[in-house]
Amino acid sequence: MNYYALQVKTRSEEKYIKLLRALHPELRMPIYFPQRKLDIRRQGVLIHSHAAIFPGYIFIELGDAEDILVHHWAFRKTDGFYRFLRSNQHITPLAGKDLEGVLHFIKKVGPIAGKSKVYFDENSRIVVVEGPLMGLEGKIIKVDKRKGRAKIKLDLYEDSFAIDLAFEMLDAAAVPGSP
Repeated sequence: MNYYALQVKTRSEEKYIKLLRALHPELRMPIYFPQRKLDIRRQGVLIHSHAAIFPGYIFIELGDAEDILVHHWAFRKTDGFYRFLRSNQHITPLAGKDLEGVLHFIKKVGPIAGKSKVYFDENSRIVVVEGPLMGLEGKIIKVDKRKGRAKIKLDLYEDSFAIDLAFEMLDAAAVPGSP
């Protein structure tokens, strides 16, 4: 299977997917738009929200590299489309670390990344017990214990960006195998 990244209008990813499906029902390939759940406190009120993990990007799965050439005009003609990654002239499937990062959220986590369960060891390092942060410990660049968020650095092609993922703190004494 090959996975391709499409850049679309930011915050209109779901709208683009619905429009694409309506205009081109013959396109039956899986289309992924990984999201994350965050609780945001504004003026003392807790708001539950969803946000894109890769803002402005959706991912498609195709069995054959030639399939992208057959269908690429359907994607390009749909309102909200910006470009294929690498470029419209050099449509390149995801590979290496780019593919690993995207597959982590598509296959292991699912469509919406919830809260991870973590505790902090005796050296104040975060230890992930379960959840979307599992396997991404080396990508954590900042932890905000008060807000219950970990900022991780993600790479997509030659671009890096940071996103917040929510976590829930566990008592280290209650976790089996912890110090």
